[in-house]
Amino acid sequence: MGGYFTDLISGTKSLLDGMWVTLKEFPRRPVTLNYPHESVKMYRRFRGHIELIGDGEGKPNCIVCSMCQRACPSGCISLGGVKPEGSKKKVLTSYILDFTTCSLCGSCVESCNFNALQFSNEYNLASTRKEDFIMDLLKRLEEQNQ
Repeated sequence: MGGYFTDLISGTKSLLDGMWVTLKEFPRRPVTLNYPHESVKMYRRFRGHIELIGDGEGKPNCIVCSMCQRACPSGCISLGGVKPEGSKKKVLTSYILDFTTCSLCGSCVESCNFNALQFSNEYNLASTRKEDFIMDLLKRLEEQNQ
């Protein structure tokens, strides 16, 4: 009979402790968001996928030196460029990022000496198709500047 009252007292104490936590947290603002209608504020140092940085005219700062491609441990960057006749520099023709294999290590951004790459603030990348994660960053830069 003694175990019954001990269990009854410890159960009541546990219930009161739980109710105390609930009453203490009740007046605080909720942490959750109403997701589709509200979005999370992205911090300055958030690391999303990489994106090209354009100059004032909307052209990429990239000079096709391929340092980002060589620095990438995942091998998810492929870029191409041509040297127009009479020009001293190459012109970027394609910059493809395979985000399915990207590890977001930041080696590409760190290795770029020409301020051509940065991390994006895009965080809501969801799809059921692999093709949606193979991104043409040059095309995305052109679309942003229109």
